[in-house]
Amino acid sequence: MIEGGKPYDVGDGGGSGGSMGNRPRLIVGISGASGVSYGIRMLGLLRRLGIESHLILTRAAEATLAAETDLAVADVLAMADVAHGIDDLAAAPSSGSFRTLGMVVAPCSVRSLSEIATGVTSNLLTRAADVTLKERRRLVLMVRETPLHLGHLRAMAAVTEMGAVVAPPVPAFYARPASLGDMVDHTIGRVLDLFGLDAGTVRRWREEG
Repeated sequence: MIEGGKPYDVGDGGGSGGSMGNRPRLIVGISGASGVSYGIRMLGLLRRLGIESHLILTRAAEATLAAETDLAVADVLAMADVAHGIDDLAAAPSSGSFRTLGMVVAPCSVRSLSEIATGVTSNLLTRAADVTLKERRRLVLMVRETPLHLGHLRAMAAVTEMGAVVAPPVPAFYARPASLGDMVDHTIGRVLDLFGLDAGTVRRWREEG
């Protein structure tokens, strides 16, 4: 990781924050909430779909990554086409002129949710989410917290009124998941549905057979 507001260097994936061509782009934020596997799987599916991914990983997410997976931070950064430093408020996703399909925060911590709900942003992840809202692009927040108190619910209501979609990672048991991986795939597939992207990982109700 490079400190001092510079984008991460992810080798062939880019790292400059510039355009990769005419491919559609999606910003992926990974915050410090439990469930980093959602963001990791999102990056893999976007690559398979040919969508240019722009990753913003918080410091708390790095700690959660170490607790929940055997991956190093560098492994996750390498999955993105471009990865931006959390303190780089001059990075491309901080501007509305940087065209994207929108942004997913997977998972989304209550702290990140609260910053987005108030518009008082302290890092690139919440700044990029704020920009996504002001440009009227799709923002999906995979809020990962339970149980919820009234402050959490009010923050969710606020971001919903602002145009965001709150999509907690709730498993769909009708899909008969055989593993945690199946649950993650179905959930991420449903989130990508919100952007008109079919990852081929969703078992759709009454659409098969």
